[in-house]
Amino acid sequence: MDKSELPENVHLIEQDGREIYLVGTAHVSAKSAELVESVVREIKPDSVAVELCPGRYRALKNPDEWKNTDILQVVKQGKTYLLLAQLLLSGFQKKIGQKLGVKPGLEMLKAVEVAEELGAETVLADREVSITLKRTWGGLGFWGGMKMLVTLLADGFGGSEELDEEEIERLKTADVLEEAMQDFAKALPTVRESLIDERDKYLASKIKSAPGDRVVAVVGAGHVPGITKYIHDQIDLAPLETVPPPSIWAKVIGWGVPLLIIGLIIYGAFTAGSDVGTQMVFDWIWVNAVFGGLGTLLAAAHPLTILVSFVVSPITSANPAIAAGWVAGLVEASIRKPRVEDFESLSGEPLTLRLVYKNRVTRVLLVVILTNLLGGLGTFLSGGLIASRLA
Repeated sequence: MDKSELPENVHLIEQDGREIYLVGTAHVSAKSAELVESVVREIKPDSVAVELCPGRYRALKNPDEWKNTDILQVVKQGKTYLLLAQLLLSGFQKKIGQKLGVKPGLEMLKAVEVAEELGAETVLADREVSITLKRTWGGLGFWGGMKMLVTLLADGFGGSEELDEEEIERLKTADVLEEAMQDFAKALPTVRESLIDERDKYLASKIKSAPGDRVVAVVGAGHVPGITKYIHDQIDLAPLETVPPPSIWAKVIGWGVPLLIIGLIIYGAFTAGSDVGTQMVFDWIWVNAVFGGLGTLLAAAHPLTILVSFVVSPITSANPAIAAGWVAGLVEASIRKPRVEDFESLSGEPLTLRLVYKNRVTRVLLVVILTNLLGGLGTFLSGGLIASRLA
């Protein structure tokens, strides 16, 4: 196929005698799926690279995989925020896909299906979404992470209005997931590198190394400029696949704040008398207990979960190695064990605020997040109250 004959959104990259056909798609467009099928059939490539990681590929091929999720392990391993972010991104696509009447990721599945039919090798060219989100979260810090979560929630739960014809046509020619990531990048410039630039490099490297002289690469339209820019570069993938360790400052603050408050209590008991020291201890207990319990209450947790959070929050606030949200989440998941229909609804419905509270899986995630968030606020407020006793 000559360059002049290429359809719109198909770009030919010639490199060392090889031909790489880069197909820019929208992840919720029936026309994109049709374009992908026609290009793969006409080119008859040696390999087809798709913008999927193994995890996303399994989720597309087997939507029922959610049923095998162990929510207790998610909480124990501290993956609550990661899972919620994945659900919100997936829900964003489902919501647009339902309005357009298209299954998200259809063009990727079509590319794999036709590749298998023609005997071409399939290359999963994207970086694991969990690594992308961990690298993004790790580079934000606490407040940046909270801002990103709010942005995700606003995009995931907002916008129930009907789309007009013009907007529908625009969405059919755009990559809405990449648009969402672009929105996050504008709101949080520090996330652009891990969400967009690094993935452009990763995709470019994987596409470049795909076997054969003829390669068709199917990617979101938003990645095309970046891939075209990096496709000729030598890229070391190892640094892009590494999850950075937690910041030393996070550990310093996590342990430093409780130790400082405990030090103030001891200092107050020695200098102002045992009555003041006792009052400081009481301040620590009641403020942390109230805010920890409030977090689980706002998450509509089981009464026993609220009671447990109320009791353990003063203890866990003094020991950052154990978060009150983890304890509350494990209790909630044990009392209200997720059912098969809970996982099925996550596979088939866009994520809404009503669904988050109704669904047992997402309510456990909400319990963990709100209990930790309110519990952290309680620690700082109790510290301020304790410091005021010395004044």
